[in-house]
Amino acid sequence: MSQATAITDHDEIRRWAEERGGRPSRVRATAGKGGGGVLRFDFGETDEALEEISWDEFFRIFDESGLALLEQEETSSGKKSRFAKFINRR
Repeated sequence: MSQATAITDHDEIRRWAEERGGRPSRVRATAGKGGGGVLRFDFGETDEALEEISWDEFFRIFDESGLALLEQEETSSGKKSRFAKFINRR
């Protein structure tokens, strides 16, 4: 059975994303609307709805928003999973 783990460590989050080809991004339409924007990872081909940002900017928004990353290492079949969801740390 696969399970998800909540993490806040920047190095661990970056490792998880980069192992899957993820780039730090935010939803373009949410940037500058009273915060840093809605964070996402952009996998594979560039998604026009997303704006790629630096890891420094990504983690600034992540920490200021009080987020944790709920991630899954492997699927139930043992393959590398890309399941990730940003959740409130509390």
